[in-house]
Amino acid sequence: MVKQNPASAQGWTVRLIPQIPLVILAGVITLAGLARLQQIFNWQGDLLLGLTDGIANFSAVFLGIFIEAAPYLLLGTLASGLVEVFFSAEELVRLLPRGRFLAVGLGGLLGLFFPVCECGSIPLARRLMSKGIPVPVGIAFLLAAPVINPIVIASTFAAFGNTPIFWLRFALTLLIAVGVGLLFLFETDMSRIIRPMNVDLAHSFHLHDEHEPKNSPSSWKGKLKRVMIIAADEFFEMGRFLVIGALLAALMQTVIPQSWLLSLGQGPILSVIVLSLLAVLLSICSTVDSFIALAFSNTFSAGAILAFLVYGPMVDIKATLMFLRVFKRKTVLILIVLPWLFTLVASAAINLWVR
Repeated sequence: MVKQNPASAQGWTVRLIPQIPLVILAGVITLAGLARLQQIFNWQGDLLLGLTDGIANFSAVFLGIFIEAAPYLLLGTLASGLVEVFFSAEELVRLLPRGRFLAVGLGGLLGLFFPVCECGSIPLARRLMSKGIPVPVGIAFLLAAPVINPIVIASTFAAFGNTPIFWLRFALTLLIAVGVGLLFLFETDMSRIIRPMNVDLAHSFHLHDEHEPKNSPSSWKGKLKRVMIIAADEFFEMGRFLVIGALLAALMQTVIPQSWLLSLGQGPILSVIVLSLLAVLLSICSTVDSFIALAFSNTFSAGAILAFLVYGPMVDIKATLMFLRVFKRKTVLILIVLPWLFTLVASAAINLWVR
């Protein structure tokens, strides 16, 4: 009888676990197809109709979130590959101001040069920090980039025009992101904040040639090939968490009635809490969330609308799972709670004192 090598069995486990999100994605697409067939052929039965309607709603929400976010995740991983190949750690550090406070402030504005949403900013921020950018600067970029970028600026202006909500969205986002980043300046041991690259998981979809030389290729063709390989590696690595996050967001949207949440949104403080939590629940990409917020403008206060537009792009379900890939758990908890508290205070103050 041949004994199985435990190391070999463990290797199979490591290889199979990352495939689970792909199976989930394929399963949701299959369910969506079956629900559509039921609608086409008009199969009868109250139970069957209710079940297929629920499946169709869940599948539509899940695929909507995934399809909306996947291109921006790809854009972020491509930017990560470009940073890795074309910029050395010394060059990136030289671009930063010498003052720590100015450097964190610049981190909040880097999204103007890297137009990525929350899904794309996370792998790019990790790459920047691994290349030598200070962690507080990376955190400021991570929180601000989903809003402080040209695409979101244009979409917000299209939705709200030249109004106080338009300007306050970017001012509050920048202040909160930089403020949270500055708090991490007081931590001297950055290994307590950020996780090391998980080699086992990172190699689950590893595309590198084992015989490839360690030195970076000098030709443009070789460099572009390396950019694409890095982008593909990170896309599949972070994409697993995007699939799981979209799954959880779709489940919550399907199970919890939004009308029940919206009925709680009365008052200057409660409305802020409800819309900020609704932003996390919906997990909408920051490039299109302005138009969703516009639909709430006749029902909710300006402070609640701002909470939706400021906190949602910083923290939602799929982004939280990606945070866990980059930061220690305590850091992730801080990145969830602190921006929410700052957003709550600022938005409630606007409701109470600004008319």
